[in-house]
Amino acid sequence: MRRDLDDRRRAFRLGLSAESRAAWMLRLKGHRILERRWRCRLGEIDLVARRGHTVVFVEVKARAEEATAIDAVGPRSRARILAAADLWVAEHPFYAAWDRRFDVVAVLPARWPIHRPDAFRGDDLDLARRRW
Repeated sequence: MRRDLDDRRRAFRLGLSAESRAAWMLRLKGHRILERRWRCRLGEIDLVARRGHTVVFVEVKARAEEATAIDAVGPRSRARILAAADLWVAEHPFYAAWDRRFDVVAVLPARWPIHRPDAFRGDDLDLARRRW
Protein backbone atom coordinates (compact mmCIF):
# COMPACT_ATOMS: atom_id res chain seq x y z
CA MET A 1 0.00 0.00 0.00
CA ARG A 2 2.74 2.46 0.97
CA ARG A 3 4.71 1.60 -2.15
CA ASP A 4 1.71 2.35 -4.38
CA LEU A 5 1.33 5.75 -2.76
CA ASP A 6 5.03 6.49 -3.22
CA ASP A 7 4.84 5.44 -6.88
CA ARG A 8 1.83 7.70 -7.47
CA ARG A 9 3.55 10.64 -5.80
CA ARG A 10 6.68 10.07 -7.86
CA ALA A 11 4.62 9.90 -11.08
CA PHE A 12 2.77 13.09 -10.10
CA ARG A 13 6.05 14.96 -9.49
CA LEU A 14 7.46 13.65 -12.76
CA GLY A 15 4.36 14.92 -14.57
CA LEU A 16 4.66 18.38 -13.01
CA SER A 17 8.33 18.55 -13.90
CA ALA A 18 7.64 17.46 -17.49
CA GLU A 19 4.90 20.08 -17.87
CA SER A 20 7.23 22.78 -16.54
CA ARG A 21 9.96 21.78 -18.98
CA ALA A 22 7.46 21.71 -21.85
CA ALA A 23 6.08 25.13 -20.89
CA TRP A 24 9.55 26.67 -20.85
CA MET A 25 10.42 25.13 -24.19
CA LEU A 26 7.21 26.51 -25.71
CA ARG A 27 7.91 29.97 -24.26
CA LEU A 28 11.34 29.93 -25.85
CA LYS A 29 9.65 29.09 -29.17
CA GLY A 30 7.40 32.15 -28.90
CA HIS A 31 4.27 30.72 -27.26
CA ARG A 32 2.45 32.41 -24.42
CA ILE A 33 1.15 29.99 -21.80
CA LEU A 34 -2.49 30.73 -20.99
CA GLU A 35 -3.27 27.77 -18.71
CA ARG A 36 -1.47 24.93 -16.97
CA ARG A 37 -3.30 21.81 -15.92
CA TRP A 38 -6.71 23.16 -16.91
CA ARG A 39 -9.40 20.86 -15.54
CA CYS A 40 -13.01 20.35 -16.50
CA ARG A 41 -15.59 17.60 -16.13
CA LEU A 42 -14.15 15.83 -19.19
CA GLY A 43 -10.56 15.73 -18.00
CA GLU A 44 -7.48 17.88 -18.06
CA ILE A 45 -5.52 19.77 -20.68
CA ASP A 46 -1.85 19.90 -19.71
CA LEU A 47 -1.06 23.25 -21.35
CA VAL A 48 -3.06 25.84 -23.25
CA ALA A 49 -0.91 28.32 -25.12
CA ARG A 50 -1.23 30.88 -27.85
CA ARG A 51 1.00 31.90 -30.67
CA GLY A 52 -0.16 34.57 -33.07
CA HIS A 53 -3.87 33.97 -33.57
CA THR A 54 -3.71 30.26 -32.79
CA VAL A 55 -4.74 28.60 -29.53
CA VAL A 56 -2.57 25.56 -28.92
CA PHE A 57 -3.76 22.68 -26.73
CA VAL A 58 -0.74 20.68 -25.61
CA GLU A 59 -0.58 17.15 -24.24
CA VAL A 60 2.69 16.49 -22.39
CA LYS A 61 4.04 12.94 -22.04
CA ALA A 62 7.11 11.98 -20.01
CA ARG A 63 8.47 8.69 -21.26
CA ALA A 64 11.81 6.99 -21.81
CA GLU A 65 11.47 7.06 -25.62
CA GLU A 66 9.90 9.48 -28.07
CA ALA A 67 7.80 6.85 -29.87
CA THR A 68 6.32 5.64 -26.59
CA ALA A 69 5.38 9.20 -25.62
CA ILE A 70 3.74 9.95 -28.96
CA ASP A 71 1.90 6.61 -29.00
CA ALA A 72 0.56 7.31 -25.50
CA VAL A 73 -1.79 9.91 -27.01
CA GLY A 74 -4.21 7.41 -28.50
CA PRO A 75 -7.78 7.78 -29.76
CA ARG A 76 -9.33 8.00 -26.29
CA SER A 77 -6.87 10.69 -25.17
CA ARG A 78 -7.44 12.63 -28.37
CA ALA A 79 -11.21 12.47 -27.96
CA ARG A 80 -10.90 13.70 -24.37
CA ILE A 81 -8.58 16.55 -25.38
CA LEU A 82 -10.82 17.61 -28.28
CA ALA A 83 -13.91 17.70 -26.07
CA ALA A 84 -12.08 19.54 -23.27
CA ALA A 85 -10.74 22.06 -25.80
CA ASP A 86 -14.31 22.81 -26.89
CA LEU A 87 -15.23 23.50 -23.26
CA TRP A 88 -12.16 25.68 -22.78
CA VAL A 89 -13.10 27.80 -25.79
CA ALA A 90 -16.70 28.02 -24.54
CA GLU A 91 -15.37 29.43 -21.26
CA HIS A 92 -13.03 31.81 -23.12
CA PRO A 93 -15.19 33.23 -25.95
CA PHE A 94 -12.50 35.77 -26.89
CA TYR A 95 -10.64 32.89 -28.54
CA ALA A 96 -13.66 31.35 -30.31
CA ALA A 97 -12.72 32.66 -33.77
CA TRP A 98 -9.02 31.81 -33.42
CA ASP A 99 -7.42 28.80 -35.09
CA ARG A 100 -6.89 25.74 -32.90
CA ARG A 101 -3.96 23.36 -32.91
CA PHE A 102 -3.31 20.17 -30.96
CA ASP A 103 0.32 19.49 -30.10
CA VAL A 104 2.19 16.79 -28.22
CA VAL A 105 5.41 17.39 -26.29
CA ALA A 106 7.50 14.34 -25.43
CA VAL A 107 9.72 14.88 -22.40
CA LEU A 108 12.57 12.39 -22.32
CA PRO A 109 15.24 11.89 -19.66
CA ALA A 110 18.29 14.15 -20.06
CA ARG A 111 17.08 15.56 -23.40
CA TRP A 112 15.44 18.69 -24.69
CA PRO A 113 11.65 18.19 -24.98
CA ILE A 114 10.45 17.13 -28.44
CA HIS A 115 7.63 19.29 -29.76
CA ARG A 116 5.23 17.77 -32.29
CA PRO A 117 3.12 20.68 -33.57
CA ASP A 118 -0.23 19.76 -35.09
CA ALA A 119 0.14 16.19 -33.83
CA PHE A 120 -3.53 15.56 -34.48
CA ARG A 121 -6.54 17.46 -35.74
CA GLY A 122 -10.07 17.79 -34.58
CA ASP A 123 -11.38 16.82 -38.00
CA ASP A 124 -9.17 13.76 -38.61
CA LEU A 125 -11.82 11.46 -37.21
CA ASP A 126 -15.09 12.06 -35.48
CA LEU A 127 -13.39 11.22 -32.19
CA ALA A 128 -15.03 13.88 -30.07
CA ARG A 129 -18.51 12.42 -30.64
CA ARG A 130 -17.60 8.74 -30.42
CA ARG A 131 -18.47 6.81 -27.25
CA TRP A 132 -15.66 4.58 -25.96
